Amino acid sequence: MGLKTFKPYTKSVRGTVLVDKSQLWKGDSYKPLTVGQHSTGARNNMGRITSRHRGGAHKHKYRIIDFHRSKRNIKGVVERIEYDPNRTSYIALIKYEDKDMKYIICPQKLEVGDTVEAGKNVEIKIGNCLELIDIPQGSAIHNIELVPKSGGKMARSAGSSATLTGFDGDHAIIRLGSGETRKVSSKCMATLGSVSNPDQKNIKIGKAGRTRWKGQRPQSRGVVMNPVD
Repeated sequence: MGLKTFKPYTKSVRGTVLVDKSQLWKGDSYKPLTVGQHSTGARNNMGRITSRHRGGAHKHKYRIIDFHRSKRNIKGVVERIEYDPNRTSYIALIKYEDKDMKYIICPQKLEVGDTVEAGKNVEIKIGNCLELIDIPQGSAIHNIELVPKSGGKMARSAGSSATLTGFDGDHAIIRLGSGETRKVSSKCMATLGSVSNPDQKNIKIGKAGRTRWKGQRPQSRGVVMNPVD
C-alpha cells in the first residue's frame, strides 16, 4: 500500500514516515468476532506491579482470529481487509459458503473478492491453507502450526514468511526468516504466501526525544569578563 510522508511544517513531522492505510476498511470491526480486552496494568494476580512503566494505554478491541483455519474444504470470499490494533499485519474478513464469517491473517497480494480455502486437495495459491505434505518445496508459507491441530504459531507478524525446504521422513524442514531451521510434523497446516504489510519495518514516528549525552556533558559557552583595572 505504500508509504506516506509529510511536509516539514514542524520538527516532529520532518522525518515522519507512516504506512498508507487508505485502501483498508474504514468502518467498525465485525461485531460478533470482536470482544473487549482487559488491561492488566502490568500487575499480576496479586495486584503487584511485575513490569514497570506500563500504564493503561489506548483501549483496544480484540478481533478473534481463526489461526486454526477451522473451515475445511469450504470456499470463502474476502469481504474486506482491515487494520488490527493488536498486531502488525492486516486481517481479512472471510465469508464462507455456509454464511459463516471468520477473520484470518491477511497475506500479501490478497484482495477483496478473492476466494480462499483450507483443507485437503485445495488449489495451490496465495491464501489457501494446506498440510505441509501437500505444499510444493520452496514455497513461501506463514501461520505455521508446530503441532497438528494446535493452530498457527510461526510467521504471523507483518511481512514475515518461512520457506518449506524439504522433508525428512514424516517431518517437514522449514527455514524461518531469521535463518533458523525447524523440523515439524508434515501433518501441520500452513498458509501459502507472506504476511501482509511488509512496509511496517519502514515506519518512522518522527522527532526523537531529548538528546542524551554520552560521557561528559559539554561545558556551557558563557562569556567571562575580565576585571577592569
